[in-house]
Amino acid sequence: MRILVLGSGAREHAIVTALLAEDAGHTIVAAPGNAGIAADVETVALDASDGKLVAGYAADNAFDLVVIGPEAPLVAGVADAVRKRRIPVFGPDKAAAALEGSKTFAKRIMDVAGVPTGRAVHAATLDEVAAALDDLGAPHVVKADGLAAGKGVIVTADREAALAHAAYYLQQGRVLVEEYLGGPEVSLFFLADGHDVLPLSPAQDYKRVGDGDTGPNTGGMGAYSPLPWLADRFGSEAAFVDEVRRTIALPTVRTLEAEGTPFVGLLYCGLVITDRGIRVIEFNARFGDPETQVVLPRLVTPLSGLLLAAATGQLADRPDPEFSPDAAVVVVLASEGYPESPVTGRELTGVDAALPPGVTIAHAATWRDGDRLIATGGRVLGVVARATDFTAARDAAYRALAGIHLDGGHYRRDIAERVT
Repeated sequence: MRILVLGSGAREHAIVTALLAEDAGHTIVAAPGNAGIAADVETVALDASDGKLVAGYAADNAFDLVVIGPEAPLVAGVADAVRKRRIPVFGPDKAAAALEGSKTFAKRIMDVAGVPTGRAVHAATLDEVAAALDDLGAPHVVKADGLAAGKGVIVTADREAALAHAAYYLQQGRVLVEEYLGGPEVSLFFLADGHDVLPLSPAQDYKRVGDGDTGPNTGGMGAYSPLPWLADRFGSEAAFVDEVRRTIALPTVRTLEAEGTPFVGLLYCGLVITDRGIRVIEFNARFGDPETQVVLPRLVTPLSGLLLAAATGQLADRPDPEFSPDAAVVVVLASEGYPESPVTGRELTGVDAALPPGVTIAHAATWRDGDRLIATGGRVLGVVARATDFTAARDAAYRALAGIHLDGGHYRRDIAERVT
């Protein structure tokens, strides 16, 4: 197939890596890509959020499939423009992408679908926020209603900090004050074709910037998959996946279909396992980052066939995807000052050194300046390791990361350390 992958982050690098691993002779182009992606496939300087430009390029170059990685092009309606040219697209239209683009929309869909989630209050003023904080109690959870690059959420026992967070995001629109849901969190992806869904393998990410889950929320500092501890609560990982499919993913997709906004693409279910059962924290409309970097390396079923089947409404007759039992871990290297004020433009060294077996680098924000590799964003890259057990995977990831240098760079040292 001729496949166009839109995006420039580590998620898109992981998607490209998985497609190349099929060794099926695909022609893959990424737009705009990054230094790591450019080393693997052709890249083009294309604005991924310009629907007319993307649709024209995809049509002129006879692509068989367009895969939209980030959330911004989805919310901007890029999938709509490409579908008008009758090109299969993995990614929801603008209306369905509101599941991520608007927390208010997502909560309404969950309510209609009967999806288990926490109570929420939609607030347009600081007085409304204050009243909701007092009603729901601490810890306080305040979320920006729109996209915020993974940094629009605060969870804190400090009422003043919650109010300050709300005041900042109220300048951009409404916020949600939510009931705090305690328990371990799980990310579970579902491929959706507008009517049916197929699950991928669960993962867990680390959102806080510091070891021991300290510091502010980030876009994600690491992740691991599978989650062997799910068996303690649900009997098996498969039983957990089936429950989420039955009670959350399928009702959500069918509700969107009934409302005339079919969801075609990747439904990201951000979940928490509470004492009262599984609850949804959030939905996203695309592959999660960094969870994709540990889910796709374990995927045995060819990714290209799954993406095309979802894009063309043909998931109903396909079996669930197969995954390796191997453990996968990713540790994210971030720039100095991330997430508040990342320092960019610094050189990375050691990235091109020989890697241990089972280790790859997923570039997130890198660019080549001649022979120099430059960090261009907050989360710079992820070191991905796959091994037969978590101890070996962790050791390999951190051993490789120790050989990479970025002035002021930082990473968590406790990713998956409690998993056996």
